[in-house]
Amino acid sequence: MGDVTAGKRSRIPGTAGEPSFKRPRFTPANRGADGYSPGNILQIEIQNFMTYSHLISKPGPRLNLVIGPNGTGKSSLVCAIAIGLAGEPQLLGRASSIGDYVKRGEESGWVKLTLRGMLAGETVEITRRINKQNKSDWLLNGRAVPKRDILDLVQQFNIQVNNLTQFLPQDRVCEFAKMTPIQLLEETEKAVGDPELSRHHQFLIEKTEELKKLEVIVGQHDSHLKELKSLNAERERDVERVRQRNELLLKAELMKKKRPWLVFDSKRQILLKQKEKEKQSKKNVQGLAQKMIELRAPIDMKKGLKDEAEAACKKILAAKAKLDSRRSQLTEKENHMSVQVKSKLAEIEELHSREMHREERIDKARQELQAAELELSNIAPYEPPRAEIETLSTQIHELELLADEKKRQKQEKEGLATQKRRLLEHCVKRLEHIESFGTRRLQALKDSGARHIFEAYQWVQDHRNEFQMDVYGPVLLEVNLSNQDYAAYLEGHVAGYIWKAFVTQNPHDRDLLNINLKKFGVPVLNFVPSADKSSPSLTAQMQDLGIKAKLIDVFTAPPIVKEVLRTQAMLGHSFVGTSETNRQADQANKLGVMDLWTPENHYHWQASRYGGHISASVMPVRPARIFSHSVDMREQRELQQKKLQAEDALGSIDNELRHLSIEQRQLEDDAAKLHRQREGIINVAKTEKKKRQDLANRVEQRQRKLEMIRSEEDSQSAEQRIRVQIHDLNKMRHKGAIEIKDLLHEAVSIQKQYLARRLCACEVELKIREMERSVKLIETEGTKAQQEYDHCKRSVEECRRAVEAAKVAAENIAKLTPEIKQQFAEMPDTIADLDDAIQENMAEANAVLCLNDSVLEEYEARCRMISSLSAKLDEEATRLNECKQGVEAIKDKWLPTLRGLVSRINVTFSRNFQEMAVAGEVALDEHGNNFSQYGILIKVKFRETGELQVLSAHHQSGGERSVSTILYLVSLQDLTHCPFRVVDEINQGMDPINERKMFQQLVRAASEPNTPQCFLLTPKLLPDLEYTDACTILNIMNGPWIDSPAKVWGTGSSWSAVVESLSQASQASQHLISTQ
Repeated sequence: MGDVTAGKRSRIPGTAGEPSFKRPRFTPANRGADGYSPGNILQIEIQNFMTYSHLISKPGPRLNLVIGPNGTGKSSLVCAIAIGLAGEPQLLGRASSIGDYVKRGEESGWVKLTLRGMLAGETVEITRRINKQNKSDWLLNGRAVPKRDILDLVQQFNIQVNNLTQFLPQDRVCEFAKMTPIQLLEETEKAVGDPELSRHHQFLIEKTEELKKLEVIVGQHDSHLKELKSLNAERERDVERVRQRNELLLKAELMKKKRPWLVFDSKRQILLKQKEKEKQSKKNVQGLAQKMIELRAPIDMKKGLKDEAEAACKKILAAKAKLDSRRSQLTEKENHMSVQVKSKLAEIEELHSREMHREERIDKARQELQAAELELSNIAPYEPPRAEIETLSTQIHELELLADEKKRQKQEKEGLATQKRRLLEHCVKRLEHIESFGTRRLQALKDSGARHIFEAYQWVQDHRNEFQMDVYGPVLLEVNLSNQDYAAYLEGHVAGYIWKAFVTQNPHDRDLLNINLKKFGVPVLNFVPSADKSSPSLTAQMQDLGIKAKLIDVFTAPPIVKEVLRTQAMLGHSFVGTSETNRQADQANKLGVMDLWTPENHYHWQASRYGGHISASVMPVRPARIFSHSVDMREQRELQQKKLQAEDALGSIDNELRHLSIEQRQLEDDAAKLHRQREGIINVAKTEKKKRQDLANRVEQRQRKLEMIRSEEDSQSAEQRIRVQIHDLNKMRHKGAIEIKDLLHEAVSIQKQYLARRLCACEVELKIREMERSVKLIETEGTKAQQEYDHCKRSVEECRRAVEAAKVAAENIAKLTPEIKQQFAEMPDTIADLDDAIQENMAEANAVLCLNDSVLEEYEARCRMISSLSAKLDEEATRLNECKQGVEAIKDKWLPTLRGLVSRINVTFSRNFQEMAVAGEVALDEHGNNFSQYGILIKVKFRETGELQVLSAHHQSGGERSVSTILYLVSLQDLTHCPFRVVDEINQGMDPINERKMFQQLVRAASEPNTPQCFLLTPKLLPDLEYTDACTILNIMNGPWIDSPAKVWGTGSSWSAVVESLSQASQASQHLISTQ
C-alpha cells in the first residue's frame, strides 16, 4: 500500500551468526563502527502485512522519526516489530488473533526483522510467517525453529515488547498514564535497572508475605502452647485419681480376660468325658456286628440250597409249559381238521342239491341274456350336437376376451389412480411440512436465545383484536427466501435482535406490546415512514463482475417488514455476488459498492470522515442458523395446484373404474350363462353314452354267467374228489390223537418231579425264616447300639466345636503369652472365685470419685500436642529468623541500588523539566518492609504558581501527560538495558512550544553514546527543528502517485545518495554546455 523512505542512513548487511544465550549488558563498548548496538533493528521487511503489500525499511542506530499522515501505516510498522519479536496480538490492542494482521484479500504474509548480533558484523534474522487460519511459522537465520527459540533470543537481548516503558504503541498510550506508582516501578525495574533488581524486588514481596504468615503462625502456636501447659497443670490431681481408678479397672479387665480361659478348660474336660463314652459305645457296636456276621453264614448256605431247588422247579415248569404248548397246537389242529371234514360233507350235500336245479338256472340265464340284448337293440342311436357346442364355445371365448380387456383397462386405471394418490399424499405432506415452517422458525429463535418467543407469539395471536393496525412478527416469520443460498448473507447482515422483534405501525400498538411483551424479553419496532429511500442501483459493470442483486431484493416480506429491514439494516446498500466477485472484490469498491456478500467473504468498505481514505474489513461468511429453513411460495402454489389436479383426476378415474366394473361384470355373467348352456348339452350326451355302455356291459355279464353254468363240473366226480380229501384229513387226525396221548403221559411225569422239588424248597425256606428271626433280634440291638454311638459322636463333635469356640473367644480377648500366663497364675482358678474377685475390683474402682472420665485422655492428648507443638514452634521460629535475615540481606542490596537508580532518573527528569520552563521530579515511594507498596511517583507542575502534583489523568491534561511521559522515557535513555524503544504518536495533543522542546530533548538524548535505538512515530513535525547525525527520518506516504517515488526509494537509499546522483547529473549537463 505504501513505502518508507530513509532520510539519513543505509547499512551494508553483515554475515548472520548464531546468537549467544548469555544475557549481555549493553555498554558503549558493544556499539560497532556502524553505530549499531547488539539487538538494534537493522532492517524491517514485511509482505502482505496489514496495509502493506511489501515493504523494506532500514532504520538508523539512534533516533528514528517515522513520519506520515494518519492512515498511511505508521502503526503497522510498530505492529510488525511486535509481531515479529513473538509478541501476542492482544498486546497491541488492535486484534485478538494473528490472522487479522494478514492484508485483506491475501491468504498469508510474513514479517522479517534483521537484528545486530553480539559481535560486530554479526546479524540475526527472525522471520514469522502468518496466515488467515491463525497459524505461525518461525525461521531463525533461514532455519525453521520453534517459537521457544525465538522467545529465548528475545529474552537474551532484553527486548520486552510488553513493557510500556520500552514499547508504547498508539493504542496503549493511555495505559501508561493509568499505571499506578507500583506498576511504574515494576516496569522501570525491568526496563532500566539491573536484571537482579526486579527479581530482588519480587523476592522481597514474596518473602515479606511469607514473613507475615510465619509471624502470625508463630504467635498463634506460642499462645496455644502456653494455654495447653496451663490446662495440664490444673488437671494433675484429677489425672492421678483417674490413673488409680484405671489400674483397678485394668486389673478387673485382666481377670475378665482369664474367665474365657477357665470356660475353655471346663469345656475341654467335658470333651474328654464324651470321648471316653464314645469309645465304649463303639466297642459295643463292633461286638454286635461280629455276632451278626456269625449268624448270617448258615443263612446264606440255606439260601443257596433254596435257590438251587427253585431253579430246578423253574426248569421243570419250562419243560411242562413246552409240552402244554405242543399239546395245544395238536388240539387246535385236530379241531381245524374236524371242521374241514364237516365242511367237505356239507359240500357233498350241496352238490346233490345243485345238480337237481342246474337246468333251471341255465334256462333263467338264457332268458335274462335275451332280455338284455333286446333292450340294447331297442335303444335309438344318439349323435351329440357338435356344431351347437362349437358355436357356444366361440361365443364364450369372445365374451372372456372382452372381459379380460375390461379387466386390463381396469388395472391400468387402478395403477394410474395409485400414482395420483401417491402424488396427492406427497403434495399434502409437503404442504403440511411448509405449513409447519412457522413452528420451526420460532424454535430456531428460541435456540438462539429468545427463550420465551413462543409465549410472546401466542400472546400477540390471542390479542390481535386489541390492536388498531396490523402487527407483524417475529420478523423471521415474515421473511421468505427464494434461494436458500442467501440465508447466510441476510442473517449475517441483519442484527440478531431484529429477527425476534415485532413490528407495529402506531404508538398505541407499540406501547401495548412494550408493556405486555417486556416479561418475554422480545423487542418491539415501530414503523415510521422514511422520506429517504435512495440506494445505489445495480449497473451493468457490477453484473460483469458477477454481482447478481441487492440484498433487499433476495427475499419477500410484507411491505412494512421489508421497509423496516431496509432502514434498520441498510439492505438497499448491500450487494450479492458470486465467487468470481470474491476474486475481484477490490474492483467492486471502485464501482461504488460499499458492502458486498460473496459465498466466501463479507466485504465492507468505509470512508474516513477526516482524510477521506477508504478502509476495508473482510469477514468469512458464517453458515445460517436461525435462517436455515425458508418457504418457497412458488413451490407452495405449485403443490396446491398439483393437489387440485390430482383430486380431479382421481374423481374421473373412479367414475371410469365404476363403468368398467359394471361392463366387466355383465360380460362375465353372459359368459357364465353360455357356459351353463354348453355344459347342459355335454351332460345330455354323456348320459346317453353312459346308458348304452351300461346295457352293453349287462349283456356281456349275462353271457359270461350262462357260460359258467354250462361249464360246471359233474357232481359224481366232484363227490368222489371230496371224499378222498375227507379220508386224508381223518388219517391226519388219528396221527395227532396218538401224539397227544404221549404228551399227556410225559406231562404227568414232569408234574411229579416238580412237586418233589417244590416241597424241598419249602422246607429250606421255613428253616431260613427261623434263623432270620434270630438275626433280626441281634439287628435291633445293633441299631440301638449304633444310634447310641452316633449320639456320642455328635456330642463329641459339639463339645469339640464348643471347645474351639471357647478357645477362639479366649484368644480374641487375650492370647496366652508367658507374661499373661504369669499374671493368670496369680488369680483364682475357678470361675466363681474369679467372678468374686472381679466384683471386688470393680467396686473399689467405682469408689474412686472422678467427675470427668475423659480427663486422662485429654491430659495425655495435650501432652502429645505440647511436645509436637514445641518442636513445630522451634522449627517455625528458626524459619522466621532465617526469613528475616534473608529479607534484610536482599533489602540491603536492593534498596540502595533502587534509591540510586531513582535518584539518577530524578536528576535527568528534573533537568529536562527545568529546560522546558516547568518543574518535575521522580521520587521513590517507600513503605518500610511493605515492599509490595513501593512505587515511583512522577510529580510535575506546568505553572509557576502551582505545586508539584503526582502525574494522573485527574490533575493533568492530555498534552501535559504526553510531555511528562516522553520526558520520563527520555530520562531512562542513558540508563536503559534494552536494545530499542518504540513510542507511537506521543506528541499528539502537545502545544508547539512543548513539542519543540520535547523534540530537542529526544535529539540530545539520542546523541548520547550509550542510549538505545529509538522509534518515534508522529503524523507531523514542526518546521525548523534542529537535527543531528543521530536522527534518521523515515517518511511513509501513500496515494495514487506514490508508485514512481516508491521505486526510487524501494532500496532504502539515503538522501546523501540521491543528492550525489543529482550533483553528478548536474555536472554532466554543465560539461555538455561548455563543450557546445
